[in-house]
Amino acid sequence: MLSLLANACSTLRYVAHVTYGQAQLVTAREPIAKVVADPATDARLAKRLRVALEARRFASTHLHLPDNRSYTSYVDLKRPYVVWNVFAAPRYSVEAVLHCFPIAGCVPYRGWFDEALAKADADALEARGDDVYIGGVTAYSTLGWFADPITSTMLRGDDDELIGTIFHELAHQQLYVKGDSAFNESFASFVQDEGLREWHAARGDAAPGEPQRETNDDFTRLVLDLRKRLRALYASGIDTAAMETAKQDEIAEFRKRYAAWRDAYWPDDHRYDAFVAKPLNNASLLPFGLYDGWTPAFAALFAQSKRDWPAFYARVRELAHMNKAVREEKLSALTAVAVR
Repeated sequence: MLSLLANACSTLRYVAHVTYGQAQLVTAREPIAKVVADPATDARLAKRLRVALEARRFASTHLHLPDNRSYTSYVDLKRPYVVWNVFAAPRYSVEAVLHCFPIAGCVPYRGWFDEALAKADADALEARGDDVYIGGVTAYSTLGWFADPITSTMLRGDDDELIGTIFHELAHQQLYVKGDSAFNESFASFVQDEGLREWHAARGDAAPGEPQRETNDDFTRLVLDLRKRLRALYASGIDTAAMETAKQDEIAEFRKRYAAWRDAYWPDDHRYDAFVAKPLNNASLLPFGLYDGWTPAFAALFAQSKRDWPAFYARVRELAHMNKAVREEKLSALTAVAVR
């Protein structure tokens, strides 16, 4: 009973924190048109906000994403991330510790508006024996419950990243399945990538760089291979001491494979070096594959829909209404079509 009460109190504190953090965002919003028109606004900021508004219009008129007040306002957060996500996994499992909420369903992380609170949460999970990882997030969606703003954290990258993020988060508003993060994130990532291609095509610009996308895909495959090896190890049934040694050996071998891959194919690209050099564990591997595991399936479905966005969304909605096992079977079949 004491354990249940403690857990209930912890959940209430977390809900209160999230409610307060969201309220701060809502109350701090300023219409982008007002910010841009203000003579005191930095010229570079004004230019980027104009791009955001143009992308917002394109999202609704061309990609048929929700037409609402989301991403028509701006908030200067004065911090590097809007949210810090805490991922956790048991020490000898590659499966995420899930957190379940009324609107979002069960997700493999818990988000905090305060970095110190995220670290405290991670420390508590680590103290009970879990592997933990904290990842900063520049944007998130309230799934249309609030008019989400452009935040200063969304402006850290280039215009393609800003525009793609707007498409991605609006895709979550378009369609979201409770408890299926892989489906939701892959769908939004496909809309982001295809939307960005169409954005550039509409302007006669060069398409987004494929080499960078290829590098991302290759690195993700390396990480997923490590996760596959660890899953097999954890299922082996060897004693804990031997398993811990083997776990660290697998991570060390992954670092060697990474260095060989980078030096052979991308010798001048060191964007992943810092991540690989940090302490790695089951939790730090969780975000990989979460955002793009089913993107080939959605690409195939888009082609079958004759590249018509409303028809595509209708087909995706059909998948969303299926039982998860049936849905994944359909997605696997679509992926097989995509890679032929």
